[in-house]
Amino acid sequence: MVCYRKPLISSDFGIEFFLKHLNGTKLNLLELHLANRLDRDTSGVMVITKSHKVASKLVKAFTDHKVSKTYIALCIGPAPKWKRITIISGHGRSKFGAWRVYAASDVGRVLPGGSVVRDMVTSFEVLSVNGEGSFKEPSELQEHEENNIVVEKKAVLDADAKKNEILVRAFPRSGRTHQIRLHCQYLGISIRGDVKYEGVYEWNGKRYDGHELHAESLSFEHPITGCPVMVQALLPLWATQALQSSSK
Repeated sequence: MVCYRKPLISSDFGIEFFLKHLNGTKLNLLELHLANRLDRDTSGVMVITKSHKVASKLVKAFTDHKVSKTYIALCIGPAPKWKRITIISGHGRSKFGAWRVYAASDVGRVLPGGSVVRDMVTSFEVLSVNGEGSFKEPSELQEHEENNIVVEKKAVLDADAKKNEILVRAFPRSGRTHQIRLHCQYLGISIRGDVKYEGVYEWNGKRYDGHELHAESLSFEHPITGCPVMVQALLPLWATQALQSSSK
């Protein structure tokens, strides 16, 4: 089963709400299993299975990176000079316990707390800047369409650069905690409302209580039939408004 999750709603509440609106179908809540999870403020596609066997197969598919995912994010920052890019880095906790970007050469290094720096790879494509652009359906980026950034040092950002509204699509190649949010921060285009990673909480006179990140699609092989499955959520209001802003 596939459901659409709105932000600021716990996963448990989301399942119960889904069940109540399943056109009278009676299911045992204890038999449902979440195949994927989203951050608290993130909206979009979630997959719920009705058996433990199917859930374990899907979880393994996620773990083995056999599930293709796309996300939409509204970022604030300098207009990117790239149209498509892939960022390759390490991922781990800082000495204060927060997640952070490490150099790619740090992958495998044991940190003071005992955890290990792991690889983190995300591809991005720009959909619009200040409303100039157009939405297109998600499709896998080809290698020749991308530029690669291999992180080896801290990002150098221009704090005085003009800030723009940038709508991007993200293709996470690994499954690290807060991956897209961290890489957007490193690129200098933090997600609007994502104060944890330097995103603005106030923009054009309006305050934002959560980050604007949306799980757009999932593609995977059906765990029983092996047939290709692609599920996609409608764009949230903030994304459609960003695309239409140039016409105002």
